[in-house]
Amino acid sequence: MPEYLKLQSLNDSKQLFWQHLADLRPGIEEIDSRNALGRVIAEDICSNEFLPAFTRSTVDGYAVQAASTHGASDSLPAYLDLVGEVPMGTETTLVIQSGQTALIHTGGMLPPGADAVVMMEQTQTAANDVIEVLKPVTSGENLVLKGEDVKPGEVVIPTGTLVRAAEIGGLLALGILRVKVTKKPRVAILSSGDEVILPEQTPQPGQVRDINSDMLSALVKANGGISQTHPILPDQKDVLQQAIRKAYDDSDLVIVTAGSSASTRDMTSEVLNSMGSPGVLVHGINIKPGKPTILAVCDGKPMIGLPGNPVSALVIAHLIVKPLLERMTGFTHHNLVPVVTADLAVNLPSIAGRDEYFPVRLYRQDDHFIADPIFYKSNLIYSLVRADGLVHIEPDSTGLIAGTIVEVTLF
Repeated sequence: MPEYLKLQSLNDSKQLFWQHLADLRPGIEEIDSRNALGRVIAEDICSNEFLPAFTRSTVDGYAVQAASTHGASDSLPAYLDLVGEVPMGTETTLVIQSGQTALIHTGGMLPPGADAVVMMEQTQTAANDVIEVLKPVTSGENLVLKGEDVKPGEVVIPTGTLVRAAEIGGLLALGILRVKVTKKPRVAILSSGDEVILPEQTPQPGQVRDINSDMLSALVKANGGISQTHPILPDQKDVLQQAIRKAYDDSDLVIVTAGSSASTRDMTSEVLNSMGSPGVLVHGINIKPGKPTILAVCDGKPMIGLPGNPVSALVIAHLIVKPLLERMTGFTHHNLVPVVTADLAVNLPSIAGRDEYFPVRLYRQDDHFIADPIFYKSNLIYSLVRADGLVHIEPDSTGLIAGTIVEVTLF
């Protein structure tokens, strides 16, 4: 009996796989902070200064002592002497006393003696050097205080954080021009099958274009890896073994998408098992789609055999390859999976005893989402192109009824 029929549950398969990758540690490199978008921080980033470096105004208005405005109103304004204007980009020599004010602009440094700013709209000019305040302010109003955002010694970006535009802004705001990040894992992608041809070619009867290589390459790049695609391989064990050995030597992760036949999958499993110890851990997962998946760890290096069916390959890539890349890049902080809650549009049957991931299209109805299942046959990639995400049916369920509130994991 083919080995892939000895199925393990998805949870057991992932747990066994992760156990053998417990010591997986990404390398580290230092790069320009401006080029860190999409990279993962490799060490805690600590501030060495206050941010902001000085107390400043958040509005255009007048710097005052708050006590000088108490009781002010439209009918009985507070009259303050205008003693000057706070310059931008430099420290002012003005000192605000009781009953005095100074013109200040957004971002301007609060002059000594002042503890608040009155918005321009809440004042009017009574005379050349007198300002009427029409509304009182409290101490600290319309101000950002020194160190209110960040203080020296504070961890501002923890290890394992994925760098977004905001993190780049935060680094440069503190003058941090170089940052240590984890190295991008090199991922070798190999497609095999006598029936598989390049996308540029016109298929002859019985042939199919290889979409797995580029599809998986895109997923790898989107999740912080460097994709290394290899030529399409024939269903010959010696050729497959030689190609996988080279990929093993040149990469941090090897992904092989095999042909459709059971013999081809067995051949892939044998080759992966020969690459190192302990070898193949899982050959067959009790899941739809993606049953023929192979998980192996060879002398500490992860290797994955994906089904040749592109729908199955992409679903398993989302469920296993994506979280594996997160581990390999050290991405642990703010590790969120985008999920939308929706009402199921129609009944969704399933076979008890296996995990099933079903593609759905989302549309909005009034104030909530509707999840409309996309019923498909094997190997139809546009069932995923048309989908917004996946609905998981648990193995102890025989399906979901229309109207059930489901969680849709977005692509």
